[in-house]
Amino acid sequence: MTAAGPSPARRGPGRRPGSADTRGEILDAARTEFADRGYDGASVRGIARAASVDPALVHHYFGSKEQVFIAAMALPVDPGEVLPDVLAGDRDQLGERFARLFLGLWSDPAFREPMLALLRSATTSERGAQMLREFVASSMLRRVASAVDAPDAQLRVATAAAQLVGVVLLRYVIGVPPLATATDEEIVALVAPTLQHYLTGG
Repeated sequence: MTAAGPSPARRGPGRRPGSADTRGEILDAARTEFADRGYDGASVRGIARAASVDPALVHHYFGSKEQVFIAAMALPVDPGEVLPDVLAGDRDQLGERFARLFLGLWSDPAFREPMLALLRSATTSERGAQMLREFVASSMLRRVASAVDAPDAQLRVATAAAQLVGVVLLRYVIGVPPLATATDEEIVALVAPTLQHYLTGG
């Protein structure tokens, strides 16, 4: 009879280390956390707990809660990367920069298609709407409002965003002519002064 080999080492209690599918499991846990708690209520620690991993792994794969959300919701753009350029520069041209950024992003199918899917989800699912609403408020509107020197800055920014969303819905989703066939420059020329008024009162 051969002697039994040593018993395999057993890992003690605690969070499991990363595995081949750790990133996917974190994203699954993040979607549940964001749906149950909203964007503001969710945390990296809570996402890690739900995925049974150490919070350091969440930071390793994604960096921050905002980046986890962007990956979990398959957002095609990171507001933290595109907004600083818009907010920098002459305040009197803020409306024009916003119009150019927004129309430029939506003219790219790589951005437009996933965003349309996300918007459809938000209009048919209260959970989807809540997640998107809180993320937009926390990650986008507050950033822009901080650059708008007015007591009602958040309302001004939200109204400007509503103007732009209306334009892209008619242009790219419904395809209303002549908005659907106009050039970006033509639309910027018409929309930018209105956005400027919303944002700065100018």
